[in-house]
Amino acid sequence: MKVDQKLLRQLGFHVTGDLGPWTFYTSRLKGLVWFPRSPPMVPASPLQVHQRNKFRRAAQLWHSLTPEIRQNWKEATQRANLAITYYNLFVYFVTTNDVAAINTIEHQSSINLIPFKLFTP
Repeated sequence: MKVDQKLLRQLGFHVTGDLGPWTFYTSRLKGLVWFPRSPPMVPASPLQVHQRNKFRRAAQLWHSLTPEIRQNWKEATQRANLAITYYNLFVYFVTTNDVAAINTIEHQSSINLIPFKLFTP
């Protein structure tokens, strides 16, 4: 089923992925396409469960941060002119533990992002 995307965007409705019982995606030829959501045929693999838990933990850590620390991540991302959001930068750090990259951003922005040890190796 094809829907005019301009109309939906004017209404503030831009959907990709699952919404209720439907799955949406955008096709170059057909525009917005949707179909009934289908449940997975097999259970999640151990690696999928591990990845989902890793991102769930990153979200929990983000919400546990003080507003001041979250603001530091936002300002550092803006000062370093990064093409990702501050939340995505934080999730990247939590999921990869790439301290060298964060140290570089701290140096570029003159903002301390890791004032304490968040993780144990």
